[in-house]
Amino acid sequence: MRNCIRPDARSIPMVVPYAGGILSGQGMLVGAFFGVAASDAAQNASVDCETRGEFELTKEPALAISQGARVFWDNTNRRITTTATGNFQVGLCTVAALAADATVRVMLARVPASGA
Repeated sequence: MRNCIRPDARSIPMVVPYAGGILSGQGMLVGAFFGVAASDAAQNASVDCETRGEFELTKEPALAISQGARVFWDNTNRRITTTATGNFQVGLCTVAALAADATVRVMLARVPASGA
């Protein structure tokens, strides 16, 4: 196909919106795209971001998350939460996280609303 740009579309370049930039492995939200940065990048620089896969991401402190729970990106604090209101759904928790854990494993996936 002559019109195919990226056959797997796992990784796309995204412009870093955050003051202070981003580090490799951190989550990033640009419009309706959520991805995990493949390398360090400064604000307004383009960085390849993985939009599919399983990643260990920083989570809200003192929050326990059960396996299979829908998880959301808190873009203000740049971390995973289970609070839907005001946040962007990014996927599902693959391994339960304790309240004392600093991170949680997340399978990136846009999942339909409950019952859909």
